[in-house]
Amino acid sequence: MTAHERQVRLFRNGRNQALRIPREFELEGEEALISKEGDRLIVEPIRKGKLLVLLASMEPLREPFPDVDNDLPPLDAVSL
Repeated sequence: MTAHERQVRLFRNGRNQALRIPREFELEGEEALISKEGDRLIVEPIRKGKLLVLLASMEPLREPFPDVDNDLPPLDAVSL
């Protein structure tokens, strides 16, 4: 075992198999995503709202946004 590993016990909780997650491995939030690769289980926290924090921390773009409709014909007048 390495410093990033710890042996834990598996137990039954009703019809589900469960394990206790030691404090040093606790995940943030209230939900997680679990997947299986071979005989390994991978548990990842579901992070909500992190995109807005990331975008707010980024520098604004300095180059102008391209005119993407430059080659399109003019719009037709529509009455609704």
